[in-house]
Amino acid sequence: MTELSQDRPWGSWHVIEDGQGYKVKRIVVHPGKRLSYQTHRHRSEHWVVIFGVATCTIDDQVVVAWPGECIDVPIGVAHRLSNEHFEDLQIIEVQQGAYTGEDDITRLEDDFGRAE
Repeated sequence: MTELSQDRPWGSWHVIEDGQGYKVKRIVVHPGKRLSYQTHRHRSEHWVVIFGVATCTIDDQVVVAWPGECIDVPIGVAHRLSNEHFEDLQIIEVQQGAYTGEDDITRLEDDFGRAE
């Protein structure tokens, strides 16, 4: 069974659409929070900033993205999404790959004790 939404210590995510070889999510990151620094073996990600300012770490390079801007994360590349501002960050994430399950995450660092 596919989860359609999930609250996390950093915010939440909600699946908008899930099909063969892709998944689309709306992700909300609360002010001062960040997701784990992670990799995926089976999928790439494309982030579109909808609201707020995204601080994105892609393979140890930091990029700041504003509403309307996009960030691409290739398969296997370490990445992290952070909100260093004072309002919720909202992005649309498009995952593409052979497998888009939630268990395709290897956490390298995590603020909430979930790293492997």
